[in-house]
Amino acid sequence: MAAAAPIPEEAPHIPVLLRPLLAAVAPVEGVWLDGTLGAGGYSRGLLKAGADKVIGLDRDPLALEMAADWAMPYGDRVQLVQGVFSELDEAATGLNGVVLDLGVSSMQLDLADRGFSFMRDGPLDMRMSQEGRSAADIVNEAEESELADILYLYGEERASRRIAKAILRERATAPIMTTLRLAEIVEGCLPRSKPGQAHPATRSFQALRIAVNDEYGELVGGLEAAERALKPGGQLAVVTFHSVEDRMVKRFLTARSGGGGGGSRHAPEVLRNAPQFTVKSRKAIGPDPRELAENPRSRSAKLRVATRTDAAPGTTDKKAMGMPMLKGKS
Repeated sequence: MAAAAPIPEEAPHIPVLLRPLLAAVAPVEGVWLDGTLGAGGYSRGLLKAGADKVIGLDRDPLALEMAADWAMPYGDRVQLVQGVFSELDEAATGLNGVVLDLGVSSMQLDLADRGFSFMRDGPLDMRMSQEGRSAADIVNEAEESELADILYLYGEERASRRIAKAILRERATAPIMTTLRLAEIVEGCLPRSKPGQAHPATRSFQALRIAVNDEYGELVGGLEAAERALKPGGQLAVVTFHSVEDRMVKRFLTARSGGGGGGSRHAPEVLRNAPQFTVKSRKAIGPDPRELAENPRSRSAKLRVATRTDAAPGTTDKKAMGMPMLKGKS
């Protein structure tokens, strides 16, 4: 069994849960797809652990541009592809493994002009692909009810209606075009945060980022695409960063592994198709003390791993998965 590779020292950002991920999927061999290339930490970890080839997929063209230099020494062992989770099976099938990291890239957070962070002043953008509707478009054009629903469903923000009302009031004076102006508006609607607590705008920024990039829709599509792309015995590893994502992944894998409850004395057991996955562990893997010390942003991360069977791909009930959905969207 191949030993888990150390975290690549040359990576500009530490990939979350890399050590336990490599240990859970060992031995690493064959062709893998890294669905969130980012700074390349997972891809390089997989290559060093024994993967013959890694397909690095990312919707952000900047990630692919930055990867060109580090990928060059690997030659044809690295293939770079621009694309989204839901289309990953168009990049390759018959894969030995798929890794999906659902967090926003540190690279994106660190660049003020990408508009992801309330800690740096920049244009209110948040588009991972750098195309389509931006956060500024939503904030300045959406109706109050839609804004409130986005903040509540995607950010679990209890003050969503108060914040939405304040946004409409402020945008009537002047368009809200920068991250710091939006952060100030949100802060003005909430109690001052205590030391150690998250910034008051954290949930609102998360909600807008999810809406801009259709992250929940892409998560469902990505899990389905991974199911189509993996060969029997292939492994799926998913790293989540908040409770909604983890719930969706857990329910998907539970349903696909034959779980979800049986019949009762009032209703016969429903006949199910053969399971598409076997789950490595019912309990998610979290960071150990060493990782928490090295990388504080890993504190909320959870890893789930499953192995593909030879059963045909299934269908997905988004509502049963716990996917938050805006009114009028399915």
